[in-house]
Amino acid sequence: MQNSTLALGISEDALLNCIQCGSCLPVCPTYKIEEKETATPRGRLALMKGAQDGILQIGDITASLDMCLGCRACEVACPSGVQYGHILEQAKDVISAQTDYTLPVKVIRNVFMKQLLPHPNRMKWVRGSIHLYQKSGMQKLVRKTGVLKVMPWHMDTFEAVLPEVSPMSAKLPKEINLKEAKKKPVIGFFTGCIQDAMFHETNVNTMKLLKAAGFPIIVPESQTCCGAIHAHAGEKDHAKELAKKNIEMLENVGADYLVNNQGGCGAMLKEYDELLAEDPIWAERAKEFVKKVKDINEILVLVEELPPLKEINEVITYQDSCHLANVQGVRLQPRQLIQAIPGVTYQEMVGAGTCCGSAGTYNITHHDHSMEILDHKMINVLNTNATTVVVANPGCLLQMKIGIQRSGMEGKIRAVHIVDLLAEALRDPVEI
Repeated sequence: MQNSTLALGISEDALLNCIQCGSCLPVCPTYKIEEKETATPRGRLALMKGAQDGILQIGDITASLDMCLGCRACEVACPSGVQYGHILEQAKDVISAQTDYTLPVKVIRNVFMKQLLPHPNRMKWVRGSIHLYQKSGMQKLVRKTGVLKVMPWHMDTFEAVLPEVSPMSAKLPKEINLKEAKKKPVIGFFTGCIQDAMFHETNVNTMKLLKAAGFPIIVPESQTCCGAIHAHAGEKDHAKELAKKNIEMLENVGADYLVNNQGGCGAMLKEYDELLAEDPIWAERAKEFVKKVKDINEILVLVEELPPLKEINEVITYQDSCHLANVQGVRLQPRQLIQAIPGVTYQEMVGAGTCCGSAGTYNITHHDHSMEILDHKMINVLNTNATTVVVANPGCLLQMKIGIQRSGMEGKIRAVHIVDLLAEALRDPVEI
């Protein structure tokens, strides 16, 4: 890593908007762990100001910025409207450009962010490989030998909560009920790269719900990764290229809405106007794109009447997706949908809006901090006496499954995506 002074390219006004009031401290997950100023949003902004002014060097600020989960709860709490998430991404973009990564890290970043995520057909191979691993007997052998316990990145923890992955051959229909387009808006379904690889059945259930609600659906073949992981990892230029491809995709298919079921991806899609604000060719197109982006919870609440639902007699609580709640402002809708299911006893969780510690790849890169945050979260989950904890983001789903495992509550509590819960509650079978 170079040890040079760092000009971040952040506007002075953006950095000085922080009045150092401390309103962000009570909602910051890392401050609750570290209890020091450099683990707070205002502390990190002060460090970025020092780097911007040439007082500090890369090595002085990198660890603090990397520790941030990027949950953006601070933005909701901030009385001055500081756009912390955008400032952080800008800083990481500059830091990444000046960082001399080791060869293994370079290879991993290139393979994951450039060779896999932007290519849906390649992600199907990932899905197929995991499915083969699970069904061939290899998974049982690996678990029996315990080899994953000595592998890096706590692979044994994540492998233990892998969902049953669909085969490579599993496909979504290209369109559904387009003859009904005059009755309801046409939905373009954004399937997501990791989502469709790991949670294909949730995508299937999303389409079933939309069909049951009477929406015509198009699944655009030209869609690509939303770019969230790239933006968060300091690959902003690549994120912009992916954004342009998705904007062009929606323009070409002509759908009224672009619906997704992933809190993190949806937040990125809804901020394409910010990402491309300085691009004279794409800025206005991005604004029009953003107007059409909806989370599945938003679009289902817009329906005059949900499809007939059967009883689910469970105590259910809900864990907010940080980016769904803090960036997209979608908080009430998932709760409304859960409580619309007959038989459900809904129990609000204390601290439901605080981060679970997943945060994209944070539970891999900062595993110990992530697990400490998760353990605190699980205390609140258990206090609800819920038998089901509902989430609206794939990363949150895996994290909550890990939390259930760590708390010894396997078989007593389940974690489920809200789409899968609603599909489970459909009274009449839906085929796609």
